Amino acid sequence: MSDLTLLILRIGFLLLLWLFIFAIVYALRSDLFGAPVRRLPAGGAGPNGGAGSPDARPTEPGAGAPVITPSGGALPSAGAAQARQLVITSGVAAGTSVPLDVDTLTIGRSSDSSLVIVDEYTSTYHAKLSRNGDQWMLTDLDSTNGTKLNGTRVSGTVLVPPFTPITIGTTTFELRP
Repeated sequence: MSDLTLLILRIGFLLLLWLFIFAIVYALRSDLFGAPVRRLPAGGAGPNGGAGSPDARPTEPGAGAPVITPSGGALPSAGAAQARQLVITSGVAAGTSVPLDVDTLTIGRSSDSSLVIVDEYTSTYHAKLSRNGDQWMLTDLDSTNGTKLNGTRVSGTVLVPPFTPITIGTTTFELRP
């Protein structure tokens, strides 16, 4: 083979090697930091209750929105009934209610989680809610950014009373009867 052919093969092999390296770095970046989140424009209409829909409510204080408590104005009572639903109070899916008809509910960015939270601050397998009799227990699954129960970071497994805010990433939810 001529020297020119060998030089072209070497350069081609080097370019192919760099292409593989960039592909690996891109895959690792998306695994570590998640897929990029696209923000909707402030004035654009979202498909499910976005800013332009008729049932949209302003969410910023001072923007004409009524003050809403994390439990929607309801106050927990001493003899509160067993929690039967999980209600998302803030975040992308605010207002969504998930029935608690299973004994274990997994929460995370993974598509095989029971409650999928698409958020760059949520781990792939972030936390787990499990029923213990009439009570629910919250376990943080060694997530990167942690799980907060009523503003306090959870370590291990803790009891979750009804109407107590649980924060994962930018999403807050609570258990309700």
